[in-house]
Amino acid sequence: MSTLSLAARDSATMLRRNLLHARRYPSLTLNLLLTPVMLLLLFVYIFGDTMSGGAGRDAYIAYIVPGILLMTIGSTTVGTAVSVSMDMSEGIIARFRTMAIHRGSILFGHVVGSVLRTLMSVVFVGAVGVAMGFRSTDATVLEWLAALGLLALFTLAFTWIAVGMGLGSPNAEAASNNATPLILLPLISSAFVPLDSMPGWFQPIAEYQPFTPAIETLRGLLLGTEIGNSGWLALGWCVGLAVLGYFWSRAQFDREPK
Repeated sequence: MSTLSLAARDSATMLRRNLLHARRYPSLTLNLLLTPVMLLLLFVYIFGDTMSGGAGRDAYIAYIVPGILLMTIGSTTVGTAVSVSMDMSEGIIARFRTMAIHRGSILFGHVVGSVLRTLMSVVFVGAVGVAMGFRSTDATVLEWLAALGLLALFTLAFTWIAVGMGLGSPNAEAASNNATPLILLPLISSAFVPLDSMPGWFQPIAEYQPFTPAIETLRGLLLGTEIGNSGWLALGWCVGLAVLGYFWSRAQFDREPK
């Protein structure tokens, strides 16, 4: 078999392994899904009328769902960091290093498996939003495709970052702690309130981070509002983080164990 065929075969095997792990231990994904779902329920049904500024709960659910979808990506990829760290600390990756398999397939299985699980989580949270009243009547087919592409690219970028965090953590608990910013960053973005309603000193913190331009872009695509330069900023963040995460992960994975 050619090198490419061997890499494809080994990558498919590693992907199957990671999907089987996710199926056998669904509690990790379900626990991480609980945060965005509970925040969606809380902010819509408890704070919705107040947070909408008098526009009504329906207007606020339309505003908040795009941010919650991207928060789902951040929170779910924490599970990737934990999973990779467990493989490292339990020695399975060390065993894989001694086997005649393509080295890149080990990371490939984690990344593709995580992307698939995360996108399924996004679909689930989106279905909860639709059940609560979210509608995207102004989006065209092209805008829907662009929104799906943004979600997939954002997922890929943060998955590589999570893999790097997992490889660099001594144990699963440390990996979970190191990945906490992936959950916290959406909370200090434009997910729940517009930037101009925040204190002046806080606005740069919320603006100059990856979640805010991605949220504004997704919101514009789904609701037909202005996107401005948020689309290019979101694309730049996704590509930059994906490249950074990839090379960071590869450098740590190729490093000889002590």
